[in-house]
Amino acid sequence: MTDLFVSPPTPTSKPSGTQAATRTGNGRPSALSRLMAEQAQLPPTLGRVAAYVNAHPEEVIYQTITELATAAGVVESTVTRLCRRLGFSGFHAFKIALSGDVLTSVGETAVGETDPLSLAAHQVTQAVQGTRHLVDPAALERVAAAIADARRVDVAGQSNSGLSAQFLANKLARVGVMAIAHTDPHLAAVAAATQRTGGVVIGLTRSGSTIDTVQTLKLAAARGAFTVAVTHRASSPVTRYAREVLSTASPEAPLAGGAISSLVSQVLIIEALYLTLLPRLPGADALLRETAESVVEKKY
Repeated sequence: MTDLFVSPPTPTSKPSGTQAATRTGNGRPSALSRLMAEQAQLPPTLGRVAAYVNAHPEEVIYQTITELATAAGVVESTVTRLCRRLGFSGFHAFKIALSGDVLTSVGETAVGETDPLSLAAHQVTQAVQGTRHLVDPAALERVAAAIADARRVDVAGQSNSGLSAQFLANKLARVGVMAIAHTDPHLAAVAAATQRTGGVVIGLTRSGSTIDTVQTLKLAAARGAFTVAVTHRASSPVTRYAREVLSTASPEAPLAGGAISSLVSQVLIIEALYLTLLPRLPGADALLRETAESVVEKKY
């Protein structure tokens, strides 16, 4: 009897020229060399993305998948298809490789700063000033009003944005707001799924493309919660599910991995939101005093 389930033959072909000759001297895959090797064979839509990346590699490493797709005149799935055709798991993996091609060193700057302290201070100053000009005071007022009336506030963030999420939840708790920070994506999803109209869910993601945070806001929006995105990218996946967007100024290359500018800009937004909220909470002063007294014995 003929076997209906036949194992596929073991591949015997050698790696293509694209795969064999597209690594940098340190062994990392070179994004630009892969593009050049494949470009002539790409279908028109993938070719548009490749042409844009080749012409603007320094810009692409700072873009979201949404921004690149818009600039190239394609849909986001086309960008993903190109990245996978080039041997990368997705757009973020491609950007990391592209950063290795474009940047000579992590954190390089054109401002002339040479010592680490001056460079860090410059990054902080730029983040504070940039965020100050980007934030919409009216949006802060609307978010503060929603928090003041909320039955529960869930704050979600991954990696360094998780630190900011905890900071925000702690500040809200000090003034009597039922706020919970979620750095575990599974617990964030559960929290979002149990939200309803009248609740608030805040997602912090510098890139606007952190899948777990995007999915958390998507779930919360579907449940009718008031959703807020704190992000550097106004045109990014997370903003599709945010009723309000609070913008930060923190450009960061993929290899930077949590530059201080990202954290500082998020903390500035949090502090501005907190100060906007306080006048809306009649008992805030008393609660601040009581919560301060509650930890007196924890300090010398």
